[in-house]
Amino acid sequence: MAAREPERPGNGAAREPGRPEIAFADRSRLVEGVRAYGLIAAMWLRSTLAYRASFVMTTIGNFVMTGADFITVMLMFSHVDALGGYTLPEVALLYGVSATSFGLCDLLVGSVDRLGQRVRDGTLDTLLVRPVPVLAQVAADRFALRRLGRITQALLVLGYALVTLDIAWTPLKVLMLPLMVLSGAAIFAAVFVVGAAFQFFAQDASEVQNAFTYGGTTLLQYPPSIFARDLVRGVTFVVPLAFVSWLPALYVLGRDYPLGLPEWVAFLPPLVAGLCWVLAGLAWRTGLRAYRSTGS
Repeated sequence: MAAREPERPGNGAAREPGRPEIAFADRSRLVEGVRAYGLIAAMWLRSTLAYRASFVMTTIGNFVMTGADFITVMLMFSHVDALGGYTLPEVALLYGVSATSFGLCDLLVGSVDRLGQRVRDGTLDTLLVRPVPVLAQVAADRFALRRLGRITQALLVLGYALVTLDIAWTPLKVLMLPLMVLSGAAIFAAVFVVGAAFQFFAQDASEVQNAFTYGGTTLLQYPPSIFARDLVRGVTFVVPLAFVSWLPALYVLGRDYPLGLPEWVAFLPPLVAGLCWVLAGLAWRTGLRAYRSTGS
């Protein structure tokens, strides 16, 4: 039988004395999910900070490991003046935006890539009987604050790019910076959720998911001009990762867009993120309904 999330008590459910007379079923599912996420994340946060020295060391380690990616880029530029027609500060902007967006996403929902393991060992069943959305529980599970090391490193690279580049700033370009970081994080998060939904059917497919998430952020750290046009089309029209950094960042840099796209596509990341989340929600519900318990 297909697994379902538990029914919520109706308006006739017994209430504790002195509590507001608001039925649990009347609460917004979104509010329930956010509240549950916050409680679970806070629990893991307290657990992490109980061992402060370990937390500091793992955060520094995360910072150093992710920083090696940009060191590789710098080594490339020690032999060339430009990469695909882009200077080091321009590549640093692409890198900083992509890595910051992915870092935020990884911090908030990166745990969903372990869903396949839960499906295989049967521990997902324990989440199904709790009166809160399963996705919120999976996303907040083992909330890893050490991932702040990745975000810090990415922000430093982004800061270097903004200080070094000679950009003719306008109000729209200033607005574009937080817009593309937040929209990019939402797009990456939707890809994470779709990948997790796929693991309901292929329980050992986390590497396939990682190809689009971790692989996607590495792809976006380099200029689109060095990639084949078919690949650029794929990450623009199929898996829209180009809206994370390439298209909005090229607007900030004042460069031509790949594939002859019009300038206004730079302002589409919030819309693209919304559409991605609609598709991710449908994929998640489909996967959850198709789930069969291991019986263990």
